[in-house]
Amino acid sequence: MADDLFKALADPTRRTILDELTQKSGQTLFEICSRLTMKHQLNLSRQAVSQHLAALEAAGLVETRREGRYKFHDLNTAPLRRIAERWLTPAAPAQDPEESTP
Repeated sequence: MADDLFKALADPTRRTILDELTQKSGQTLFEICSRLTMKHQLNLSRQAVSQHLAALEAAGLVETRREGRYKFHDLNTAPLRRIAERWLTPAAPAQDPEESTP
């Protein structure tokens, strides 16, 4: 799972999509494409954006839900928290420099 996560985050377009979903979760493909074009001057086809969303979904960063004929994309930050928790360790108490000298 971590490999998919890092691969998804390595692409700048995918990070831009995540930025947009951070600002407004629950967007349709049309909304995401429009925001990428208008705000970021990224002229990507709907198919290209859909493929980026599929990679983000495979990494667990995006969840989709259907309501009628619409498919909404929501940001899921749980995988990022798991990665952060993996390497974060409690801060070690500060040692007196004189105590560590032999």
